[in-house]
Amino acid sequence: MKWCVLIVWLMVSPWIVISQETRGENSLKVGLVLSGGGAKGLAHIGALRAIEDAGIRIDYIGGTSMGAIVGALYASGYSAKQLDSLFNSIDFDRLIQGYIPRSSMSFYEKQNNERYALMLPFDEFKLSFPSSISSGQNVYNLFSRLLFHVSDINDFNDLPIPFFCMTTDVETGELVKLDKGYLPLSISASGAFPSFFEPVEIDGRTLIDGGVVDNYPIEEVRNMGADVVIGVDVQDSLAKADQLRSATQVLLQINNYRTQRGMKEKAEKTDIFIKPDISDFTVISFNEGASIIKSGYDAALRKKVSLDSLALLQDAGPLPPRGVQIADTLLLNSVQLSGNQQYSRRYIKGKLRYELNEPTTFDKLDQGFSNLAATSNFRSIKYVLRPSEGKSGYNMDLRLKEETNKTFIKLGVHYDGLYNTGALINLTRKHFLLYDDVLSFDFIIGDQIRYNFDYYLDKGSYWSLGVRSRFNTFEKDVDFEFVSREIGVELPQVNKLDITLFDFTNQIYAQTNWGEEFVFGLGLEHKWLRLRSETVIADQGPAIDLDNSNYLSTYGFLKLDTMDDLYFPTRGLFFDGDFHLYLLTTEEGLEDVGSFSIAKAKMGFALPITSNWAFNFFTEGGFNLGEADVNSLDFVLGGYGAAYINNLTDFLGYDFVSFGGDSYVKAVFKTDWNFAGKHHLNLTANYANAENGIFKEGEWFTLPDYSGYALGYGFESLVGPAEVKFAWSPEIADTSWVFSIGFWF
Repeated sequence: MKWCVLIVWLMVSPWIVISQETRGENSLKVGLVLSGGGAKGLAHIGALRAIEDAGIRIDYIGGTSMGAIVGALYASGYSAKQLDSLFNSIDFDRLIQGYIPRSSMSFYEKQNNERYALMLPFDEFKLSFPSSISSGQNVYNLFSRLLFHVSDINDFNDLPIPFFCMTTDVETGELVKLDKGYLPLSISASGAFPSFFEPVEIDGRTLIDGGVVDNYPIEEVRNMGADVVIGVDVQDSLAKADQLRSATQVLLQINNYRTQRGMKEKAEKTDIFIKPDISDFTVISFNEGASIIKSGYDAALRKKVSLDSLALLQDAGPLPPRGVQIADTLLLNSVQLSGNQQYSRRYIKGKLRYELNEPTTFDKLDQGFSNLAATSNFRSIKYVLRPSEGKSGYNMDLRLKEETNKTFIKLGVHYDGLYNTGALINLTRKHFLLYDDVLSFDFIIGDQIRYNFDYYLDKGSYWSLGVRSRFNTFEKDVDFEFVSREIGVELPQVNKLDITLFDFTNQIYAQTNWGEEFVFGLGLEHKWLRLRSETVIADQGPAIDLDNSNYLSTYGFLKLDTMDDLYFPTRGLFFDGDFHLYLLTTEEGLEDVGSFSIAKAKMGFALPITSNWAFNFFTEGGFNLGEADVNSLDFVLGGYGAAYINNLTDFLGYDFVSFGGDSYVKAVFKTDWNFAGKHHLNLTANYANAENGIFKEGEWFTLPDYSGYALGYGFESLVGPAEVKFAWSPEIADTSWVFSIGFWF
């Protein structure tokens, strides 16, 4: 057995004659090598626990990728038990995928994030793919916080345990050893797996995962002065051809060719070689962290005799207690910016919202970096925190790398019962005229052809300017009695009318933001609206226009949105108020029918009941002021799952465009259970009163005339929410199935 050979070797070596007087600095030096392996690298934590239990003092640590991350944390002072608890509490899905909280997005960014399923660079009319899936920003923020207690150390030999990590120069393929610098930045480079994480720039070199060249740096650990080397290898063995069933598996296989070629020799050079049995896990099995950590512990226990023997020979005495108090706050004395060529210091500071010489929390600091990342204007956001000289607090060196792609193609798909199928193609151009502007054009093809145009000059908390234009249309069979009452046109008696709506709207507006969650704005609007039916043959042709009018208005809006999700919110507040003053309304023939105004508002909240069960409540209402006889802009309720325009709103239990009036009130109660990751079960109840003049006559405060209920299932898919609901209403004694797939647009 290898441990027997080790003991004999140690016994005959001249440098093992250790007495009580030579215990400590002159005792046997033990080095630790930790390989890369993605999620499998969590096994290092279990192995460290067994090494601690044996009483072995680690004198040097070298690692690559995940081994570098675990090794750096351990070298900085964390105990294996503390790392076990820490890694089991992390939401790796959100951490690695670059999750940006909705609260970090401006209203414009929320719209982008909640409409498009795919975004691709399109500079110089060439379609390309992003250089990485994730920027690694959340991972970097976590490293900076966990290693804040050693932010004063530049030479990694000065850590509680001397440390180094391996990276690869992406331009030359050269292996780069990092043993100096900013520790969070170094391990981010060592773990920057190609195409998954953005490469990291250090001292002018672009660095990626060291495992590309050397995933098990035993020689470097030996050269630090280690007499005995313990190695933990969590690398994948080369797979058989029939096991390569995906592009990811093929990519990993290619990456393993070089590292596996020399592993047999490296394993033989390792004095105590620990190989956890992790064949049932993959490099992304972070959700099985507890099992992986246990596998590392079990593998190390199989070397218990060797480890115990080494501990006796090392004779290090009682090991000092390990553990780190993770910092919650810090004091920033200065912020030095670099890399910002097109975005001003004021713009960046406005996103970060830091205050100098005042204590701030790491959570607020992370929120600021998320605000900056949400703009998609920066490819990389890295920072170095160092203690200020001569005073308490820290200086931040903020290193930005601006996004070079300015033109993007964005895609989306959707189905609902109003617009039916739709495919969205968007062209977005940043810096179209000015540095802070963005131009966006949506073209929607499918059952209904539509477009949306938006030009926005973003000045943050200052007054921003925008121009919008849209064309929207849909067809719907509507109950004859409802239409004849609302439109006020004499029609022959039929059960249903097929109604086609055409809406062409243009807006100029100015708005100001307070943070990412509050916006106030004013604007001017022109709207052309046509309601046409081919059910009735008129004198002028095979269709009749129920309305064909132009509307000129000024409007104001006020919005507050702290919801954590648009479609399945679990916490947050919401308010959306809108007031339109229609100054000029001309029907066909240019006859002015007078001025009027429409006010409406929606408000509500989401509240978590448990970790995966939430309660939502929303209420909304609106009314018409003025004597003008205009019914086309009345409030109309019914349906679910569409991106409504004008004064249409959803109501479960009734079909689209089922009832309404010039005023309405509505309340919605919903409870949602999130299970198995991205799956949802929910129960919804909605109630409403809608009729002409309900506020004048007090009917808004009476028992509801309309009610509906729905039991639904939802799934957070790649193209947006996929929902199916079984809905019914006691007033019409009817049931229906409601389907909605994809982001709403």
